[in-house]
Amino acid sequence: MRAIDYSPIHIPPQSKPISSSLLFFKNMSAAVGDSVSRPKSVVKKVLAKPQHDGDGALVRRSIGSRMELRSLDPFLMLDEFFVTAPAGFPDHPHRGFETVTYMLEGAFTHQDFAGHKGTIRTGDLQWMTAGRGIIHSEMPAGPGTQRGLQLWINLSSKDKMIEPNYQEVLKEDIKTAEEEGVEVRVIAGEAMGIRSPVYTRTPAMYLDFTLKPGAQWNQNIPESWNSFVYVIEGEGVFGSSNSSPASAHHVLVLGPGDGLCVWNKSSDELRFVLIGGQPLNEPIVQYGPFVMNTQDEIDQTIDDYQFFRNGFEKGSYWQSQ
Repeated sequence: MRAIDYSPIHIPPQSKPISSSLLFFKNMSAAVGDSVSRPKSVVKKVLAKPQHDGDGALVRRSIGSRMELRSLDPFLMLDEFFVTAPAGFPDHPHRGFETVTYMLEGAFTHQDFAGHKGTIRTGDLQWMTAGRGIIHSEMPAGPGTQRGLQLWINLSSKDKMIEPNYQEVLKEDIKTAEEEGVEVRVIAGEAMGIRSPVYTRTPAMYLDFTLKPGAQWNQNIPESWNSFVYVIEGEGVFGSSNSSPASAHHVLVLGPGDGLCVWNKSSDELRFVLIGGQPLNEPIVQYGPFVMNTQDEIDQTIDDYQFFRNGFEKGSYWQSQ
């Protein structure tokens, strides 16, 4: 879900998760949720600013911004998209990573050159493994503005050329739990004792939280993982109880620790996603919608796409309807 950017991008591997010199708070109130002994602090805060992408679509890009937050291993991009027909994301290719599309409002229709077609609606999820090659389109499927999140997750070198695959989960099949004024939808990973059936080839968690006014929650996160929060609605306090509140459209990169602590001190509901993943610690060379490990692999990918081979064969005669 991104216009092709033909500027090569070289990103060195991360040897360890982002760290911070910030002190963790000492006087945490009684735990609600998981037991967190070393709360993660917010080490970077970025406002996702509106920009145009695709064919007339509006996105707020946080991870994937060239200047502010190029990547967060294993995550390559996070967009909050707002699309009204006839705008959209017409036929475009991918190789070497996964796209995770989560609808917040409205509906999007996806179709690809292998004959896969479907529509995801409010609360539905599509987890697409592009692998060795996909050419597809993503277009709004109803009136008004369609809104959602799309996350790009990198694949390890051993998985970049696997066959494409889809995991599609309807809203009613995403497991939900609620405790103490906190609701979570478990898109990937585990929370409140429930686990998502979604398979994450690159180990990851994706949790959609809603906190009522006055609610607090602690959520475990594997210490070796990189993680972040994206605020969808409302305003919350993350990491330390005396931190400044973060409002909608902000991404918060989390530092070292074994979990996240969050408070809703406002009079409105707070909704955010908590996403974390195991770093791959591999070199990244990105050329628009192609993400590989070396420049030679990118050159080969461009040739494969242009000459319809090695995974892109069906692109020679396919066009979305």
